[in-house]
Amino acid sequence: MSEQPRVSTLVSRTLAKLGVGHVFGVVGSGNFDVTSALMAEGIPFTAARHEGGAATMADAYSRMSGKVGVVTTHQGCGLSNAITGIGEAAKSRTPMIVLTADTQAAAIRSNFKIDQDSLARSVGAVAERIHSPATAVADTVRAFRTAVNERRTVVLSLPLDVQNATTPTAGDEVGAVVVPQQLKVRPDAAAMEQLAALIAQAERPVFVAGRGGRGAGEQILALAQHAGALVATSAVASGLFNGDPHNLGISGGFSSPVTAELISGADLIVGWGCALNMWTMRHGRLISAGAKVVQIDVEDSALGANRPITLGVLGDSALAAVDALETLRGLQPEPAEKYRTEANALAIKQGSRWRDVETEDLSTATSIDPRVLTRELDSMLPAERIVAVDSGNFMGYPSQYLAVPDEFGFCFTQAFQAIGLGLYTAIGAALAQPHRLPILGAGDGGFLMGISELETAARLQLPLVCIVCNDAAYGAEVHHFAAEHSEEDLSSVVFPDTDIAAIARGFGAEGVTVRTLADLEAIRPWIAGYEAGTQDRPLVIDAKIASDGGSWWLAEAFQGH
Repeated sequence: MSEQPRVSTLVSRTLAKLGVGHVFGVVGSGNFDVTSALMAEGIPFTAARHEGGAATMADAYSRMSGKVGVVTTHQGCGLSNAITGIGEAAKSRTPMIVLTADTQAAAIRSNFKIDQDSLARSVGAVAERIHSPATAVADTVRAFRTAVNERRTVVLSLPLDVQNATTPTAGDEVGAVVVPQQLKVRPDAAAMEQLAALIAQAERPVFVAGRGGRGAGEQILALAQHAGALVATSAVASGLFNGDPHNLGISGGFSSPVTAELISGADLIVGWGCALNMWTMRHGRLISAGAKVVQIDVEDSALGANRPITLGVLGDSALAAVDALETLRGLQPEPAEKYRTEANALAIKQGSRWRDVETEDLSTATSIDPRVLTRELDSMLPAERIVAVDSGNFMGYPSQYLAVPDEFGFCFTQAFQAIGLGLYTAIGAALAQPHRLPILGAGDGGFLMGISELETAARLQLPLVCIVCNDAAYGAEVHHFAAEHSEEDLSSVVFPDTDIAAIARGFGAEGVTVRTLADLEAIRPWIAGYEAGTQDRPLVIDAKIASDGGSWWLAEAFQGH
């Protein structure tokens, strides 16, 4: 046997040197060796039950850990199974590596052969590959640099003949690898002068931070306090401004009436690493007539991509906030009150979160109002938590009613609007933040779609709380189409009631059925076990929910589709 390492080992050593944090995957013949080599380098590996689950776990891990996650797949069908999760990560600009086997160039009749590069590009990922043993280290470093510096999901194809080849110079090359640091673009001084002037002129400024602002909360808040601006976030950055009395919470479809009113009253809206898209701005309805709009982003093509803007600033959000504050102090030496009034602080305290808004209780004798359910669970469950949310009619309840400690307490994989990713997201987020209680908010449709990964959670002994809002339907479609269609027409999206709690017990989780508030008492022993540090199994709450007649954010989501 040759002492020279194979390319699969070389790639794994390089990724380990670069500092990838965790590997997820489903192992087949094509990716067995490279996965084993990654594990041999000390990188933790989680075996998923489906490649789609593995991809979203890696996505959530990357978002919540600050490290680059890796998903590894078999060639052809393994990669295609993972493509929805890869698409979500790519559309969210998650720095992630998809390390996939590929067929040999000569194997033109292989049943596994597909155009992997085109498949990756079709969902917005970057296609890279290991071209030869001689270039293996350089190819791997290039893929990693692209992921980190450009915030991209990279599909790195490793053909079978190349990964099995050997190379004599591996040790020296890997030892010379330099870990890239994420590049930060400082905004142009002239742009900062324009931004400072707009802020100084504004009477009711609102700052909205998005994914690109998650690492700049302190700097943005310092500027807001001097500028007299209220602060808010898009859904993906929820928790960023916790503790500030002028924090409006989530801007967009999930906004409470108070939050929506204050944002729509702004005469200046500044987006910090925020797309200001149709969800965050309610199709533009949160922008009042005459209001000026500024967008700060590291990508020029993002500026003004979703709506007209007054000013576009190319640069890092943290650096932009620091420079804008310094320039603003020249125009406005002392902090201004403006929109940061005591009256607004009181209104925000009393009504910025939906859980503080009084609503009619829709519960029946056999079903519970999802607002009542999540409000009570918010009080019962430990506050040090990380919340993941699937997609569907229910999704605003966990997003708005379950408080999170900071921006690393909320994982929202919704860029592709695919249902069924929630459980995968919760597992990846849990492994990224192991000191926090992982909580999943899901509907019955999405939970059943991805339920195979409940075995993964049970095998990992994760103390994961799964709140399943079970209306025995794809509720979003029911509520959207009910007005114009008969019950017979809706039969394609309505199902017999499923005992999800019983199914959960079959996977090794604890299952509880909830129809009333009193039924929630059954979960207190599980919570006590978690608080004692002895809980080692997931909890699935099969909540039979009452109809909300179509949630308030549902109308927002369906507009324009």
